[in-house]
Amino acid sequence: MNRIVLMCLRNFWRVPYLYFKLCKYARHPERYEVVEMYEHIKYIFTLAVKSGNIDLKVCGTENIPEEGGFLMYANHQGLFDILALCVSQEKPWAAVLKKELNDIPVLKQMVACTNSFPMDREDVRSSMKVIQNVIDEVNNGKRYLIFPEGTRSRNGNEMLEFHGGSFKCALKTKAPVVPVALIDCFKVLDQKGSKPVAVEIHYLPPVQYEEYKDMKTGELANLVRTRIQEKITEVVEEKL
Repeated sequence: MNRIVLMCLRNFWRVPYLYFKLCKYARHPERYEVVEMYEHIKYIFTLAVKSGNIDLKVCGTENIPEEGGFLMYANHQGLFDILALCVSQEKPWAAVLKKELNDIPVLKQMVACTNSFPMDREDVRSSMKVIQNVIDEVNNGKRYLIFPEGTRSRNGNEMLEFHGGSFKCALKTKAPVVPVALIDCFKVLDQKGSKPVAVEIHYLPPVQYEEYKDMKTGELANLVRTRIQEKITEVVEEKL
């Protein structure tokens, strides 16, 4: 059975109300508190994890800054990444997502409720505007997630190269950079079936501005990618 179908079947009496309420938030997000909308989204995703035969292990939450704006950079494995990251964090955050994801129900509403930004990678002017918006939001104390690969890897736990341009936000804001390692997330929604699956999220120690201030965007991209790769390699080898 498809895992999404399983999630819906196990929550069939909840789905209409939860989705209706989410759409209500998304139509007029300015009328509601960000925390209220985020808690609703997190509740939906938590139900999905619990009913989808998913064992979600979260490590390193102590590395998430308590105050101020910052940027999270994570490897990208599939559609489940956003769900897992939302379930694993208490405080609201937003994301930069490729524009195609803005057409998917629930994710579309999440974008509206969290002030996330869909990005058209083919439109340079639009991409630059998104980067500036993220810079402004982080400077105002918001926390943002960016997938520096630009698209999901289709090779399991192997990463694509990180795009240096996505790290302009960090250099402009001088904000802490939190590397996030996602492991086996691709098994949840990007593989057939609904058998039990275990996935992991590891929040790594932040890279502070003092450490990367003299780096170019490509150098910072390589540093963050290396740290994520080291954690992925460590966890995967432990499982062998």
